Amino acid sequence: MELILFIGLQASGKSSFFQRRFAPTHVLVSKDLWPNARRKEARQQRCVAEALAEGKSVVVDNTHPTREQRAPLIALGHAQGASVIGFYFSSKLSDCLTRNAKRQGRARVPEVALFATAKLLRRPCREEGFDSLYRVTLGGEGDFVVEDWKEQEDDGRR
Repeated sequence: MELILFIGLQASGKSSFFQRRFAPTHVLVSKDLWPNARRKEARQQRCVAEALAEGKSVVVDNTHPTREQRAPLIALGHAQGASVIGFYFSSKLSDCLTRNAKRQGRARVPEVALFATAKLLRRPCREEGFDSLYRVTLGGEGDFVVEDWKEQEDDGRR
């Protein structure tokens, strides 16, 4: 059983990656699924806890920019006996802004949200409690490149 946290800017490919790699096998939990809900954080925790209690693997598709935002989910995953895995979507802000501009309707987020997330975004590290970490980048043909985590890597991206 796995609890997977996606970490990265809006429009960095997280939702597409979920659809291609995890949709058949994992429950999706995302605050984007509840645009009008109050107390989204509590609802997210409850949904993750319920799925893990049923023995289902879960992907949490949100930005998770800070260690403090990731910590409660990591603790919950371990408490439920899940392997906690992080996927860090390494993207340039300018690329995300370009992709976001092509989105329609609710899929498009205000640019200010991207700037705010970029300001907060910190690379994860294993010492946060991740059992495994991976770096995800977009390839030239719209494919995803997944690499094992290099703890000290600094590629100039957030």
